[in-house]
Amino acid sequence: MHWLNWYTAMCFNQMLNRSGHFWEKRYHSTGFANTDKKRALNTLRYIHANPKAAGVQQGLFYDFSNYGVHDRLGNDGITTWHPAFLSLGQTLEECAAKYRGFCKKYRPQPKPEKRNRWGSRLLSGMKPQRKGKKSSPGQLKLFWDELNFDNEEIQEVATRFVKANCYNANPNSSKSG
Repeated sequence: MHWLNWYTAMCFNQMLNRSGHFWEKRYHSTGFANTDKKRALNTLRYIHANPKAAGVQQGLFYDFSNYGVHDRLGNDGITTWHPAFLSLGQTLEECAAKYRGFCKKYRPQPKPEKRNRWGSRLLSGMKPQRKGKKSSPGQLKLFWDELNFDNEEIQEVATRFVKANCYNANPNSSKSG
């Protein structure tokens, strides 16, 4: 069994261009000190630029990201500015301007090319059969099945967040310039 596990992991690793045990370091993350301003700003920029890099959004503004609060210095009721953001300038306007320029310089790293290995074409064509959702008679329901999302406070906070961070908070108004 040990040999079979080792050999299978070796084959999958070769096909997927990985190394180590099949499940080793699958999900790995580390924290960083609150005083590491460079890493904090790079992480914040990566998060804000992710929708653009993924092709979901043209610019950095995204309804489900708090970039708008950093760019326009709005208040969405949830976001707190990181000390690294606040250290970019003497005034909030200066911090926002420098952060805006910092984010515009972001260039996402290209994904590495996939190399074809034996079996990779075979595996890519295989799709698992989907089974219909069944519930066991004794299975407990998940707690969020019973949550009431019609709560006005939740709707209010969500609306405030989206309006503070979306590209154009007033789509019916036109800019004159």
